Amino acid sequence: MGLYVQKFGGSSVRDTERIMNVAKIITDTYRQGNDVVVVVSAQGDTTDDLIEKAKEITENPSKRELDMLLASGEQISISLLAMAIEKLGCPAVSLLGWQAGFNTSSAYGTARIKAVKADRIRAEIDRHNIVVVAGFQGINRYDDITTLGRGGSDTSAVAIAAAMHAERCQIYTDVEGVYTADPRKIANARKLKEITYDEMLELATLGAQVLNNRSVEMGKKYNVEIEVLSSLNRVPGTIVKEVAKMEKMLIRGVTKDTDVARISITNMPHTPGVAFKLFSTLASHKINVDIILQSVGRSNTKDITFTVSKGNAQEAVDCIKETFDVADSDITCDTNVAKVSVVGAGMESHPGTAAKMFEALFEHDINIEMISTSEIKISVLIEVESADRAVAAIHKAFFPDELA
Repeated sequence: MGLYVQKFGGSSVRDTERIMNVAKIITDTYRQGNDVVVVVSAQGDTTDDLIEKAKEITENPSKRELDMLLASGEQISISLLAMAIEKLGCPAVSLLGWQAGFNTSSAYGTARIKAVKADRIRAEIDRHNIVVVAGFQGINRYDDITTLGRGGSDTSAVAIAAAMHAERCQIYTDVEGVYTADPRKIANARKLKEITYDEMLELATLGAQVLNNRSVEMGKKYNVEIEVLSSLNRVPGTIVKEVAKMEKMLIRGVTKDTDVARISITNMPHTPGVAFKLFSTLASHKINVDIILQSVGRSNTKDITFTVSKGNAQEAVDCIKETFDVADSDITCDTNVAKVSVVGAGMESHPGTAAKMFEALFEHDINIEMISTSEIKISVLIEVESADRAVAAIHKAFFPDELA
């Protein structure tokens, strides 16, 4: 048999009943003759609760100390899960990120994995143990604990699978796979049997909360086959891999992202280098920019509009004011927007995809504020109040009820 890496998120281990359910999945895999490495997140809302505890002390905690605090959540979950596995009669050992060999950069809160030195994991597997690893964390060159950012446990799991050449990396969640839309909100959302890395990466980046986008990037880089499946229902999930067998449908999914702010600057000088100066300044502050629109205004000026995450909106506005001599009235920041997207490989060679999307929005009286396209996605910016209606309308246009 082979080596399986199984990752379980916070909702899958939120209480004793869920932990025992997860332990049963793991031990069943082990008893089939497989080696098993498990990656676990903190229970339920533990991470959010720990952040609130920090804020009770200070509104601006040290990033180093915050990582030290947040890493404790996974320590609880891995030890409890190891106990549950042992209760079911299988040997288990729990390891923190640093014990499992995760070496990271020194960017507290958003560390990147530099290497996984899996010697300890291999040694424990050789002793026939199920290895339970704390996701979301590692250690930097200063021997300080670091965290990988939200969704980092997915990345931890794929990194272990890559380092150890696992048969498959299974990401267990509260849905049964990757769907054409959020099945909790769209009744006829369809589960996909397979999806390519590029399509999954676009869905993850554009708001689908099934997989962390960094984990998909790593999966593609190291050709790790990823399966997304439910920890509650024992049914086949969705396989993410390099070459998926294309189904008849063109569109793979419809997503929404409400973590968006639109910033507009008017009356900018219509001279070379202005855009470079603006976006290089934002990049130096590590502010990611998504949709960009530039238009020529009056009196030899131009207007530039772009989107960032809500958390970066105020810092982006401050950067603009520090860099350019513009009036406050020429800068607007709107956080009452959402990005709705359709994703599917082959869009470029299928005329009419954009028209069908725009028609669906028109029929539901939803106004488009900005548009962005690539070979495999079309994104529009709309009012946030219309986001759920937009997703439903677009999904119905591409996946009519009678075909569900």
